Amino acid sequence: MGLVGTAAVRDPGGTALPRGFWAAVRVWLEKPQVANRRLSGAAVQAEGTVPLGEGEEVSPCFAAVGAGRGGGAQEGRAAGAAELGRLWREVRGQLPLPPPLVAWGGPGELRAVLRTLLPRGRPAAPWARELAVQDVYNGTVTFLPLEENSEGKYLVKKCNIYQIQLKHIKDEEWSISVVAPFPEEWFSDGIVYPKLAWLGNELLSKLAKWSVEQKASEFKSTLSLISVAKYSKVYQDLKEKYKEMVKVWPEVTDPEKFVYEDVAIATYLLILWEEERKEKGLTKKQSFVDLGCGNGLLVNILNNEGHSGRGIDVRRRKIWDMYGPETHLEVLCKCMSVLLICTFIHLFMVSYCIDASEAAIIPGDSHLFPDADWLIGNHSDELTPWIPVIAARSSYSCCYFVLPCCFFDFHGKYSRRQSKKTQYREYLDFVAQVGFVCGFHVEEDCLRIPSTKRVSFIGKSRTYPPAEHALIDKQITQFINSRRSCAVATCDRRVGFNHKNHCGGLCKEADSEPPEDKTETTGTSWMPGFQPREKVEQIRNCASLPRDFVDEVVLNVANLLLNSAPQKSCSDKQGGNTNTWNQGESLSLREVAEHLNKETLKKLKSEYGGLQTLLKNSHQVFEVLNGRVHIRDWRKEKPSSKTKPEVKRRLSAEAFKTRLCWFFIHHPDGCSLPSEACPYAHGTEELRQSQIIKKKKHIE
Repeated sequence: MGLVGTAAVRDPGGTALPRGFWAAVRVWLEKPQVANRRLSGAAVQAEGTVPLGEGEEVSPCFAAVGAGRGGGAQEGRAAGAAELGRLWREVRGQLPLPPPLVAWGGPGELRAVLRTLLPRGRPAAPWARELAVQDVYNGTVTFLPLEENSEGKYLVKKCNIYQIQLKHIKDEEWSISVVAPFPEEWFSDGIVYPKLAWLGNELLSKLAKWSVEQKASEFKSTLSLISVAKYSKVYQDLKEKYKEMVKVWPEVTDPEKFVYEDVAIATYLLILWEEERKEKGLTKKQSFVDLGCGNGLLVNILNNEGHSGRGIDVRRRKIWDMYGPETHLEVLCKCMSVLLICTFIHLFMVSYCIDASEAAIIPGDSHLFPDADWLIGNHSDELTPWIPVIAARSSYSCCYFVLPCCFFDFHGKYSRRQSKKTQYREYLDFVAQVGFVCGFHVEEDCLRIPSTKRVSFIGKSRTYPPAEHALIDKQITQFINSRRSCAVATCDRRVGFNHKNHCGGLCKEADSEPPEDKTETTGTSWMPGFQPREKVEQIRNCASLPRDFVDEVVLNVANLLLNSAPQKSCSDKQGGNTNTWNQGESLSLREVAEHLNKETLKKLKSEYGGLQTLLKNSHQVFEVLNGRVHIRDWRKEKPSSKTKPEVKRRLSAEAFKTRLCWFFIHHPDGCSLPSEACPYAHGTEELRQSQIIKKKKHIE
């Protein structure tokens, strides 16, 4: 029996504790993966108040938390209450516990939470059940690991019991402790049951921090609309099934990120659709269209899992040839009569034509998907706000899933209008508002994907009866027009869940009847003046400029800095050498540009970033800081071993001297570093063949 660890906590003003402590405990109960990375989550089966004495029943008012996920809320609630009551009667006989886990004796009732811990990785460790009993009066929560015997009854795994305690010392001083009654018998598998030292250090420090730094998140909890237990199992199965894709990935993108992200999105959709079939009594699997499918892996997975559907994009990817005939992917082409939207280049429509040339068509109601059950917009950029519109006008039963990334309005780039919100949150609220205006009950959820943009929106039911379709369609048209005509003056109320509230915030222009050519939707475009991107997106980061041109600009700018007055010099004191090395002058970007000819500047202006981007790309020669250009002095660079993580140091070492030293060739004083210290080659005899260094595979 012993104290595992204690952390002192200060609560300035006395406003955070004890409420913050219970909020921190809630995080550990519902989302243990944020502290223990070897877990994929926890499934809370039931919770409720349990009696201090014997012979009393479990209160069902809080039982079966989350039972509504996937339907069967009433059945789940009754089953959860019964299960919790049975478990409590079984385990309370195996208590009381020895000090410091004393018997509960405060007024009121205890609150019990039954959860299942879900390990991640393959081979998967067995799931583990726990009963967490919270005693608010005494400030404790006790975790009782459960083991099922051959008779189907649960026994408390006493060796792994632990308790988290909150104590008020005085004034603003509190303490949070972790204690275990049998520390010498503690069993650790390193996954579900960490070492006691981890509980007393890592977990305890996080609980102490969360208790006084609780901030209301502006986003939903991850996977709030589906079963975490189902997600964990399906994700591991699909990850195992498609892990070989990482090894054969033919695209230039990061295979681990894109493969596992698409696996995670597919997992989410498969579970969401399975629960929808149960709710609506459907037997046939849902069909879909992925607008802007990119590499097509998401389409491939969904097709392989039995869902009929297709992906449409503006151009083929190399990886498309690796999929079998059961994966349906299409490219925008006038002869194909298909709609295409691209994740990267964002074209929208294609019309019926007789030639085989490719073309970009603006959004219009001639190209809808009445036979699709779901529309998918995965990082669909310029298409993002159009996804709910297309779904609403395709059919009354058409649903949508959209995962916003870059910020686009109907007509172009999204303009911020509310400084009190983050740009991301403001844009998410706008995308949600579009769904409400289109007549959907919009649900928000946060995915588990390796991306900073993880919030998705789901529209799978309508707020209006089918008879009101014409009214909603007119409302959509007015809203689209208002976004174009009122780019600045728009409603700034936060998105809520009242359909009428969302529709009432349109600009004044939308309240009046728009011109006839704008309200007419049959056979016309939905956004006159909409400019989709070109099929082949231009590379505008100076990477496509001719090498000779870049070398000439670099040499001209370097000579300008070296010859500018007053000339600056630095002493090279390494090894006792006191010779001076000309570091040149620093000039502003404007001053540098004034010395370049008009033809050069015109060529640079056609590139995103222009002169600044070219100079920053020439990292070996220049340093651009706060709008000023300097000659880089490699003697001042910090050793890579102190500034780079291990993986990047390995990359630098193995790719050593694959390029010639610019200073050795062009600088009047040569290189400021001796050959053995310079990361670039002093002559062709020092050059090494460039190597492609593969990243170490991440092991969960």
